[in-house]
Amino acid sequence: MKIAILVPGGVDRSGTHRVIPALLWLIERLAETDEVHVFALQQEKLPARWPLLGAQVHNAGARPRRLRTLGQMLGEHRRGRFDVVHAFWAGGPGVAAALFSRLTGVPVLLTLPGGDLSAMPDIGYGARLTRRGRFWVNLALRQATRVIVPSEWMRSQAATLEINATCIRYGVSLDQWPTRMPIRRVPGSPLRIVQVANLNRVKDQETLLGAMRILATRGVAFEVNVIGLDTLGGAVQRRCHDLGLTDRVRFHGFVEHAAVRPFIDRADLMVVSSRHEGVPIAMLEAAVAGVPTVGTAVGQIADWAPDAAIAVPISDAEALADAIERLAGDEDERLRLAANAQAFAIEHDADAFVAEMRSLYSAFARE
Repeated sequence: MKIAILVPGGVDRSGTHRVIPALLWLIERLAETDEVHVFALQQEKLPARWPLLGAQVHNAGARPRRLRTLGQMLGEHRRGRFDVVHAFWAGGPGVAAALFSRLTGVPVLLTLPGGDLSAMPDIGYGARLTRRGRFWVNLALRQATRVIVPSEWMRSQAATLEINATCIRYGVSLDQWPTRMPIRRVPGSPLRIVQVANLNRVKDQETLLGAMRILATRGVAFEVNVIGLDTLGGAVQRRCHDLGLTDRVRFHGFVEHAAVRPFIDRADLMVVSSRHEGVPIAMLEAAVAGVPTVGTAVGQIADWAPDAAIAVPISDAEALADAIERLAGDEDERLRLAANAQAFAIEHDADAFVAEMRSLYSAFARE
């Protein structure tokens, strides 16, 4: 097959910086047997091409990005017909894919991994916040042959908008991110918590810090490592200082993907405080490494609870603190959750994800 994958970015030529690992795992596996062209709307500022993991990346760069991407796709289509197009996110990639499909008749699979269906005015998050955003999303949805989401939680979100979506879960590349059996904590040691998330409003570190403050006042011993790009100009760190948590919470900024693993290996618990997530991938990676997750009831955290994760209400710092404290005092339960999460993550790894996607590609390519 000849496959077009459309993304906003996440496919840097370095293969390590400014990348989305789940996309790389998909691209690498598809390129082993198929011809793969990745169209990135804004990976770099200027139009360019480069090879990546057996695929060819076409970067639109300059505005108008959707039309530039469409032109690149049509040019490559003339050199050899695409069998299927797979767009990630609706507003940019999904629109370019929809225009291409209207002109060529090539089927489009549209994955909604993030905020395409969301509208959170208080934090300015979600493609459905504005009339323009809703227009672009609806255009992409109308032309999509199949809409895909990465969790049952996301599928229910789509259903409330009368969107029929198929759940295909992302998975971790076990050859690059190997399994490690859950490890029992040393009795009396501080609970070691990790969060892998950029500092922004939707990841809601305010709730994370609120929970940590509650735990501190209750006398729970803990330490937290937060890994992610700061997009808020130090506001989260200042809030941490104001809450008196600087000796317990450390911010490491952006860390390349491979270098994140030691932080997870040293952790007892992954904590997610997001107001919206499709998965999140960090939870899957933690599960593979034998570390369970406590988090807000979003994405696969909601899907896995209560057997393989603990889910609490969104933006509820006290509920998050209660769940963490409960696991801090019940090591058997923490290990039970870790084992269940790991079994699920291994069953639904990157190979399983790509096999499902390739099966869909083949089915639509034959129509």
